[in-house]
Amino acid sequence: MYVELKNINKSFGDFKASDDVSFEVEKGKLVGLLGPSGSGKTTILRMLAGLEKQDSGDIYINGMNVNSLPASERGIGFVFQSYALFPFMTVNANIAYGLKVQKKDKAFIKQRVDELLELVGLPDVGKRYPDQLSGGQRQRIALARALAPQPELLLLDEPFAAIDAKVRKELRTWLRETIDKIGITSIFVTHDQDEAIEVADEIIITNQGRVEQVGNPVEIYLEPKTPFVAQFIGQSVMIDDIGRLKGFTAPNGKGTAVIRPEFLEINKFEDDGYHEFESAMEDAVVEDISFRGNAFEVRADIDGIKVIGRYPLSSPKLKRGDSVKIFIKKLYTIDGGTTEILVNKALDVSDLYYI
Repeated sequence: MYVELKNINKSFGDFKASDDVSFEVEKGKLVGLLGPSGSGKTTILRMLAGLEKQDSGDIYINGMNVNSLPASERGIGFVFQSYALFPFMTVNANIAYGLKVQKKDKAFIKQRVDELLELVGLPDVGKRYPDQLSGGQRQRIALARALAPQPELLLLDEPFAAIDAKVRKELRTWLRETIDKIGITSIFVTHDQDEAIEVADEIIITNQGRVEQVGNPVEIYLEPKTPFVAQFIGQSVMIDDIGRLKGFTAPNGKGTAVIRPEFLEINKFEDDGYHEFESAMEDAVVEDISFRGNAFEVRADIDGIKVIGRYPLSSPKLKRGDSVKIFIKKLYTIDGGTTEILVNKALDVSDLYYI
């Protein structure tokens, strides 16, 4: 493994930012550190960079223990959320800064700066100053500056947080393509699950200073290993008594579960309507309905159980107060610290619902 963290602990006073954190990152991978605010993501990144010192545990980069190495000797490029460009320097000078520290000759510096401006798609902005650039352009220049000294590892701390939604989505694709081009091992911090799922090869989910789960985006989404991950990933709702729902029996008594929108099928039947699983459907009332581009988002009440589902644009029109029937195809049961998939009994094994 190219990056390894082993039993890392870090506290700030009474607050435990990292609680026995261990994980590995393969060479060339783009990995997302995903979690809510205060979950320890940025602390992990700063310890990797040498900007914070762990209380205990070991950090390895390319097989070398870097515990005692200062930040300047770890071969790391760091992109800050706030860009951290020098406002009094031109774009060219900002990108060249690390190369000048390394005492590279002028010809090499000019060639490297030109290469990086081409790489980030901004070949003509070298003579401008940061305040003459858009937020998206500044973030690209911040990446170019981090890459200039040819680091072995790239770290990005919420790189798109300060950028508006439309540009942020465009930059996600750009970052993925850029990292693929240069092949550098990269770790980025985000609290945006859509960003992590779209960009990362692998996701490390953190919560309260601990690693909850590691896996590729599909594994994380389809096979949450802990109650936290089941609730955090996707637009989930919690229910306290799955025994009240048709087609489900709680494994251990009453049972708590998580339901995601894609687990539901919402039906508004006409007088002659029919569905093969109608006997397993719940009677519900529409509480709210919102247009979401490719579907309607429907919030409904099943005898006191609140759920959220998707409703096709081509289906009969819905409004608040309408009676509907909802087929819950599956859910995630929560038992202590574990999570399991439970499929509605109305579905045969051959008819399992996949998302």
